Amino acid sequence: MPTLRIALSQVNPTVGDLAGNARLVRTWTRRAADAGAQLVAFPEMALTGYPVEDLVFRRSFVAASRAALDRLAADLAADGLGDLPVVVGYLDADGPPQVSGDAQPGRGARNAAALLHRGTVAATYFKHHLPNYGVFDEDRYFVPGDMLTVVRIGGVDVALTICEDLWQAGGPFAAARQAGVGLVVNINGSPYELNKDDIRLPLVRRRAAEAGAPIAYVNMVGGQDELVFEGDSMVVAADGELLTRAPQFVEHLLVHDVELAAAGEPVAAGSEMADRLRVVRATVSESLPAPDGPRAVGGLVEPVADEAEVWHALVLGLRDYVDKNRFPSVVLGLSGGIDSSVVAALAVDALGPERVVGVSLPSQHSSEHSREDAADLAKRTGLDYRIEPIQPMVDTFLANMSLSGVAVENLQARVRGVILMALSNQEGHLVLTTGNKSELAVGYSTLYGDSVGGFNPVKDVWKTLIWRLATWRNADAARRGETPPIPESSIGKPPSAELSPGQLDSDTLPDYDVLDPILIGYVDGDLGRDGLVEAGHDPAVVDRVLRMVDTAEYKRRQSAPGTKISMKAFGRDRRLPVTNRWREDG
Repeated sequence: MPTLRIALSQVNPTVGDLAGNARLVRTWTRRAADAGAQLVAFPEMALTGYPVEDLVFRRSFVAASRAALDRLAADLAADGLGDLPVVVGYLDADGPPQVSGDAQPGRGARNAAALLHRGTVAATYFKHHLPNYGVFDEDRYFVPGDMLTVVRIGGVDVALTICEDLWQAGGPFAAARQAGVGLVVNINGSPYELNKDDIRLPLVRRRAAEAGAPIAYVNMVGGQDELVFEGDSMVVAADGELLTRAPQFVEHLLVHDVELAAAGEPVAAGSEMADRLRVVRATVSESLPAPDGPRAVGGLVEPVADEAEVWHALVLGLRDYVDKNRFPSVVLGLSGGIDSSVVAALAVDALGPERVVGVSLPSQHSSEHSREDAADLAKRTGLDYRIEPIQPMVDTFLANMSLSGVAVENLQARVRGVILMALSNQEGHLVLTTGNKSELAVGYSTLYGDSVGGFNPVKDVWKTLIWRLATWRNADAARRGETPPIPESSIGKPPSAELSPGQLDSDTLPDYDVLDPILIGYVDGDLGRDGLVEAGHDPAVVDRVLRMVDTAEYKRRQSAPGTKISMKAFGRDRRLPVTNRWREDG
């Protein structure tokens, strides 16, 4: 059986940066060549970044993608890397966009993979299964492919597939078995969700069994708006054995020697059919020498705790949103409460303390312990800490307007928002908002007040998980001999907006241990009232919570983007009408 040294390049591209992404491919191809690789694969649409969304409809962008691919092939050859086959994802088209008046049936934009070799595009493959659920709208953008591309490399027949092809039984993987391939390469832009890595490995094993061949799975890493990609690239043998697996949330080159079944007779011109797909074959090389040096072993990375996984996802999502959009720094209101403390710690981990400004914005209702906790966190993390008392500004408003009750509470929050946005305008910071998913769900926030900001790192994090993350981050720091960033009193005290005397969240909301399970069932699980009651929740509490969720849709529609970590994030996944009279309680 021939041995092929495979390199999976788990890289972080940027949407629209064709030149930068091409440089990324060239750099990591050089690293793969230096490691003796005989085949290197990059993620789905690595050349354009992913997802490109409505850029698909711009014919200029499609043309630029195709031109960049041809340039990349030539540049790799000029770099002395032409003999190394490179699989890279890109945007292609064989017809006008499907939304245009001159659209043609079965033709249009394509989510594509190319194999580059000796300065040319030696083979292409168009994604067959197009996801149209959750965050995916690929049926809106692309036309599905109807072929399976099989390339002979070193005497091994290698099938090319893309992301969703792996998630559906039949199609390319069944065709790959019928075509007798020795390896399936699957390139991915698979967004992170908590525990998705536990689903991914069994899935790859099922497709390996279906194809009767090993699978080399490469996934991108990095943040793109609300999405974050965690990598988790791997190679799985035909019998389901996990041969090697890459770490999450970091760029990584996974290099591993894989023994593969040799191909049969030399391929003839033309094509055949397999599982209703046309099989198109090409040849790069009929044989290759055995890889040089000792056997390449990529190693196995052990899974981490859920809290560690989520923390790293949030850090990466925040860092890439800030850096890819070229913000120099961030600013946030630092109250001493658990939410702003977690966001501040995330920001320092993502950007370093010198790029984080934390502003204490005390009013007459701000407790002394909250002010002390904010100052303590600033000292622990080293961020730029400032104090801007809001009471004189609030008093000026109240001297000119007759306000009371909730209006005064909201006024305080809005004055704080004005100050943060003023600092943003003056100094160029990106404002981070700090409301968690539980608050967002029930509308427990002030529009243009505590909800103000350009990005929310904890938008998709339930309140109970916020506490778990804070506890984990402190314990992780202690384990490494570092100062825990979050004061223990911020974790242990009852949550409060501190907008009126003695105020607690529990004055308005059920305890979060009661609230979050209802919200998770309703928002993430799409359970109705009856299902929630059958699950054991108090009917009166369910009715109260569902009313708050349903009537807060207009607030959520105006909220800042934030990193998605759950199966159903507000905005990207859960899309409900603002004007909507349907109520689960009748």
